[in-house]
Amino acid sequence: MAARPRPASDEAREALREAMARLASGDQAALEEIYRATRVKLFGITLRILGDRKEAEDALQDVYVNLWQRADRYDPTRASPIAWLAAFARNRAIDRLRTGKVRGGAVPVEEAAPIADETPLADMLMVDAEQAAQIHKCLGALDARTQGHIRAAFFDGQTYAQLAEAADVPLGTMKSWIRRGLQRLRACLEASEAV
Repeated sequence: MAARPRPASDEAREALREAMARLASGDQAALEEIYRATRVKLFGITLRILGDRKEAEDALQDVYVNLWQRADRYDPTRASPIAWLAAFARNRAIDRLRTGKVRGGAVPVEEAAPIADETPLADMLMVDAEQAAQIHKCLGALDARTQGHIRAAFFDGQTYAQLAEAADVPLGTMKSWIRRGLQRLRACLEASEAV
């Protein structure tokens, strides 16, 4: 029995874990990888706590400067890289509040701790982007007519009846075209996941 491929989220998490290990051993390129994978989430955390875009950017810069100096402190057995970095960003933002470096608009320090971070994890954002790219690639492999009908139905919100009327075909024909197109789309997506 063939082993199932690992989900892309596991691969993204592992890539981030490996980049953290490389950074701890002094690999400068790893810091850029970590930055690209985590900047959106970490900026969201600092912005939510500090309430000011410039202050949040400054706090985020502190996070990556400190990460460069302290990457060896990360312990993969205790937390995922993104959870560790999120706590790090939260702490840097709260430190800025405590030391009075922040102008008005920030939340009080005692309110910063319970602020929930509802943004998707960085690895999930990467997975979503990969999946969207694969869907569009597989859609592009369909014939122009089928591709157009699927895009109109699922991205533009047109009904099968509207599409059938516009194409001057019976409703059943339009449904069959789209159903067959979706079957080919599914097969393409499944084949790409198996690779």
